[in-house]
Amino acid sequence: MAIGPVQLIVLGFRHPNFHGEVIAELERLRQNDTVRVIDALAVHKDARGDIEVEHLSNLTREEAIELGSKIGALVGLGIEGEAGLEAGAALGAAAADAAGRVAVFDDPQAWDVLAEIPNDSAAALIMIEHHWAVPLRDAIARAGGFRISDGFVSPFDLIGIGLLTAEEAKELHDIETAGS
Repeated sequence: MAIGPVQLIVLGFRHPNFHGEVIAELERLRQNDTVRVIDALAVHKDARGDIEVEHLSNLTREEAIELGSKIGALVGLGIEGEAGLEAGAALGAAAADAAGRVAVFDDPQAWDVLAEIPNDSAAALIMIEHHWAVPLRDAIARAGGFRISDGFVSPFDLIGIGLLTAEEAKELHDIETAGS
């Protein structure tokens, strides 16, 4: 099965005020075959840093526990508290070992997604597959190319190359980091 590039997006919310807009936009992107949501979790971190997890899908809680979470397996987070966290980590490690090429959770420079979520806040962890990028990725591979790195560019970095004015960059930065 060919799969497009996969991205994990972690969105923070100090005081969530959901009206269905985010889900509606993800659904629009799915209908246009731009992206596919592979998995989505809502994580709440209380003032002490204790975590509660909710699977964001039409699965029942039991189905989500039985099927497991792709994000949980990736970051070591499970639906069923501490036992689920351990199960998620074990699933991710087993999948990596089966591939024989990847070592999971032993890189000191690894991204600790859960540590970056501030206490007394919520986060949505959304794993998406970029369908639009499949033909581009395949063309790059046929040309002998490969991904070295990737990342989002700060709006402030776009000022120096003339894509945004300072005012536009500040406005976008404020929108992107309003909760931090």
